[in-house]
Amino acid sequence: MSFKKSVTTIAFCSIFSAGLATANERITIGTGGTGGLFYVIGAGIAETLNNHMEGATARAEVTGASVENNRRVAAGQMTMGLSSSSTLYEALNGDGPFGGRPQAVSAIAYLYPAVLQIATIEDTEVENIGDLAGKRVSLGPPGSNAAVLAQRVLEAYGVFDAIQPQFLSYNEGVGALMNNQLDATVVLAGAPTAALIDLDAQRDMRLLPVSEEQLGDMLEAYPFYQLFEIPPGTYSDQTEGVMVINDPAILFTSADAPEETIYAITETLFSHLDELGEVHPQAKAISLENAPDTPIELHPGAARYFAEASE
Repeated sequence: MSFKKSVTTIAFCSIFSAGLATANERITIGTGGTGGLFYVIGAGIAETLNNHMEGATARAEVTGASVENNRRVAAGQMTMGLSSSSTLYEALNGDGPFGGRPQAVSAIAYLYPAVLQIATIEDTEVENIGDLAGKRVSLGPPGSNAAVLAQRVLEAYGVFDAIQPQFLSYNEGVGALMNNQLDATVVLAGAPTAALIDLDAQRDMRLLPVSEEQLGDMLEAYPFYQLFEIPPGTYSDQTEGVMVINDPAILFTSADAPEETIYAITETLFSHLDELGEVHPQAKAISLENAPDTPIELHPGAARYFAEASE
């Protein structure tokens, strides 16, 4: 082969390879730890995109969850991620853990509710949140979204300074409640959740409801929270609906992400919700109707898809 022909062949191969790299969209999704729901849902999203989005390769990444996901997505290190509503709002505004450094993020979709469940048992004689004054209460793991939200709710009821707080994992909190070492424990998760299913199976569990009137100022101060009713029968001992606070899970991306890419991702996911819903019971809660209900502005690609889908 002549030198000229060899150079021409190499150049052609380089251009062809570059074309393939451009055509194959690499999508990374920030989730959480492998034992958590963020990872399960994120892996389901990746599988749905791999099955139905032509020219795309998607992968769920194990991360430290909401705060890390917001930072890495905003920095362009991942295509999109899962976040609690509260953390996503704080990221955009540079509040809380983001220390005055706003992150350039946009929402793709509301996914499913994650609700603060304040549980007690019949033996404690605790009937409502006001009764927790002077009681031993686990607020969830230290530094967690559960602990932050539980403190805000208890402050709204004027009892936070009067409780005996502990900071236990959800399973540890349930175990301590069953062993009469606590009077109440909180879980921030979709309902039903495994820790409280176990508690309900072994004790007469009671979920303490919140009042919209009591929490009015809190909801105004923190607009990313929502009221949510846990339907009757969600747990076996639960005969009535229970009003709680929702800090929903949100799928989000960088504000700078290409509109066509986010449009294609959104269209693919919401055209195959039946498949995505098979990965976990909470994934069945993902719906086109609720999807645009996000705490920050939708990315233009997602907004365009939802506008078209509603026509």
